[in-house]
Amino acid sequence: MPVLTPRRYLTPLIHVLVWGLFGLTFLLFQPLTGRLTMPPQFWLKQGLMFAAWVATFYLTSKVTVPRLLLNGRTEWFILALMVTTVVVLSFSRFLESVLDLPALMDKAFMAAAGRPRLTPRGMRFDSMGLLTTMFVLGISTSITVVQKWQNDAQIRQSLEQQRVSSELSVLKAQINPHFFFNTLNNIYALTLLDGEQARVAIHRLSRMMRYVLYDTAGGLTLLSQEIAFVQDYITLMQLRLDERVTVTFDRPEPVRDVPVAPMLLLPFLENAFKHGVAATQSSRIFIGLTQPSPDVLELEVRNTLLALPSTDLAGSNGIGLANTRRRLDLLYPGRFSLLVDDHTPANEFRVHLTLNTGQEGVRVVG
Repeated sequence: MPVLTPRRYLTPLIHVLVWGLFGLTFLLFQPLTGRLTMPPQFWLKQGLMFAAWVATFYLTSKVTVPRLLLNGRTEWFILALMVTTVVVLSFSRFLESVLDLPALMDKAFMAAAGRPRLTPRGMRFDSMGLLTTMFVLGISTSITVVQKWQNDAQIRQSLEQQRVSSELSVLKAQINPHFFFNTLNNIYALTLLDGEQARVAIHRLSRMMRYVLYDTAGGLTLLSQEIAFVQDYITLMQLRLDERVTVTFDRPEPVRDVPVAPMLLLPFLENAFKHGVAATQSSRIFIGLTQPSPDVLELEVRNTLLALPSTDLAGSNGIGLANTRRRLDLLYPGRFSLLVDDHTPANEFRVHLTLNTGQEGVRVVG
C-alpha cells in the first residue's frame, strides 16, 4: 500500500497561497511611514531572505524532522534547529554587509525624518529575523509531525480494516457451511417421509442460499430481508417436527427497515432447534424479534432444556456462540448486549441480544 505524502494535504496551490500571505505579512511592508523610501538593496535583501526562509521550511520539513525528530534523535534535532537559526541570521547579517545596507538605511531615514536611526549600527540585533526564523521552523515542524501522525493513523486504520475483513471472512465461512450442512441433513431426513415436501424444502433452501451467497455480498442487508430469511429457516426446520414441538415466532409489525449484518441471528436459532427438540418428549421454542426504537433491535430465543448434554450455542463443532460474539465485537463494537441464561426458572435456555443497528455503529468492510 502506498504511503500517503504531505502533498495530499497541502497542495501546490495552497503552498503558493500560504507563502504569498507570509511574504505580504512579514516581508513586503513599508517600514515606519510612507515618506520613507527604501533603497533597492533593501528589497533585494528581503527577497533573498524570503528565499532563505522558504528553503529553511522545506529543509526542516523534508530532512531535519523526518531524519532526526521522527527517528527519536531529539537532541540532534534541537541542535539542527539552533544551527539553522544561526545560519539564517548570519546570512542576513552577511547580506547587510555586502549590500552596505546599514549606511543606505541611514541615508533613507535622514531623507525621510531629517535624522539618523536611533539605534547605532553596532548595537542592532535582528529581532524580526530571529522571530521569523523561529516561526518558520515551528510551523514546518508542526505541519510535518501532524502529517506524519495522520499518515500513520490512516495506515493503522487501513491495516485494521484489512484484518477485520479477513477475520470476518473466516467467521462467515465457518457459519455458512454449518448452516448449509445442517439443513441438508434435515432435508435428507424429510425425503424418507414426504417427497413433495422435500422438493418444496429444496426450493426454499435454494432461495435461502441465494440470499446468503449473493444478496448479502455487500456486507449489510435490510432487516426485512434478514427477517424473511429467518422465517424461511424456521419454516424449513418445522417441516420435520411433529405436534409435540411448539415453535413460536414473534416479529415486529411493521418492520422498520435498517441495515444489519447478515446471518448474525442464525446461530441462536440453530442452537434452539438443535438442543430444544427431542423425539420422545414435548418441547417448545420461542423466537421473538422486537424494535423498541428504529435503531434498536432485540432478539430473544428460548428453548426447553432437555435431558441431553448441556446446551451450547457453539453446537457440535464449537463455532456458534464464540463466533457470533466475535462477529458482534467486530461489527458493532460497544453497541450490543448479549445475555445467555443456561437455566431459567421455566427450565429453558434463554438468549437475549440487544443490538444498536444505527449506521454509526456498524463497521462495514469490503
